[in-house]
Order: sequence, then C-alpha cells, then structure tokens
Amino acid sequence: MEEKLGAARPHRLTIQDRKLAGITGVSDCVSFDENEVVLDTDMGLLTIRGKDLHVNRLTLEKGEVDLEGTVESFVYSSNEALRRSGESIFTRLFK
Repeated sequence: MEEKLGAARPHRLTIQDRKLAGITGVSDCVSFDENEVVLDTDMGLLTIRGKDLHVNRLTLEKGEVDLEGTVESFVYSSNEALRRSGESIFTRLFK
C-alpha cells in the first residue's frame, strides 16, 4: 500500500498562448477565483495567477486540471512545511 502512496504521477504543465493551461499530477484544488488558482501537485503547491481564470475541468481521480483565462504567472512552493506543521492548508490560507 505504501508503494502506491509514494509513487508520484507524472506532473506536466502545458500552456497554449497564455490562454489555456493543462496540468497533470494534481492531488487537490486548494482554492480558486478569477485571479488565482492554488493546486496541490505532486511537485508542491502550484499558484497560478492571472485574469478571468476559469477551471474548465477538474478530475482529481486522474489528477488533471484544465484552466482558461489570461495566465500571468505560475509559482511553485513546497507543501512539505504545511504538512509537517500539523495545520491544514485551509487553516493557513485563511489566517
């Protein structure tokens, strides 16, 4: 059982004309609004900032997300510190 948990899914980020993005290796959608989407991926937290962002497809069983809108930035940060602190991601986001 632990082997499956430790095995990461392929993480891929594709962008087309800064208007469409496809992401794989996603384990959770932490938050989203029209200016920011935060995803928990196998490579850490991924924050996507832009304008008029819309989550067109979210399939957590497959670990896939499709976004549409004007993408301005993609920023990765480690989610290990959040997991070790004992606080949930939601608790830290809404402080």
